[in-house]
Amino acid sequence: MSSLLSIDSTLAAPKQHTSYPIVTGTSVLGVKYSGGVMLAADTLCSYGSMAKYKDARRIRTVGDNCLIGASGEYSDFQSVMDTLEGMVQDDVNYDDGEKSDAKSIHSYLRAVMYQRRSKMNPLWNDIIIAGKDFLGYVDKIGTTYEDSFIATGFGSYLAIPILRSKWRPDLTEGEARALLEDCLRVLFYRDCRALNRIQIAKVQGDDDAVVSDPYELETNWSGFEATKGDMDGDGGW
Repeated sequence: MSSLLSIDSTLAAPKQHTSYPIVTGTSVLGVKYSGGVMLAADTLCSYGSMAKYKDARRIRTVGDNCLIGASGEYSDFQSVMDTLEGMVQDDVNYDDGEKSDAKSIHSYLRAVMYQRRSKMNPLWNDIIIAGKDFLGYVDKIGTTYEDSFIATGFGSYLAIPILRSKWRPDLTEGEARALLEDCLRVLFYRDCRALNRIQIAKVQGDDDAVVSDPYELETNWSGFEATKGDMDGDGGW
């Protein structure tokens, strides 16, 4: 029997780690405003280069007053959320009056991401964590920082310059929402993995975190007429 088991183990396929993400979501944006923190993301997940899943919601609540938004591999994000929901349930079970806040979740995810990276089996996500007066980032190798505005994915190239020029500490909730919508509109125009169907989420003071239902941004392609190729010719610029 033992010899049969040893034969079976030698014939078994080797253990494999995820070497690259398959089903991915693009940018997540976050800003602090006067009285709270707001996140925004679209609802598209692409299978390779194909825009396949158009209702993949990449912003979730953790407990009562923490928000998590993730770009990258969607199944890894689901795994992260399962872990965090288990932490929240442990807090309920202990019933000692203590709850995991955004800062502690940010620190925990740093350790998880670094541990997985060290085992050469990373979780392929860039994650934004938002809570009361807190906005933090952690990536797939365990790099973390906190800031007043953060963007992941292609947004780190296209949205950050807009946020740098327009963000200010006394933004109202409405101004913060308009700023994030402007950034996502630019990303929809310029990022082929983006969609104009988005979600906005906020956590404000001691209120519970709220995630909006998806809705579509108004877009206008008339300004791009000058860049259309001549279809009667060779289709060049």
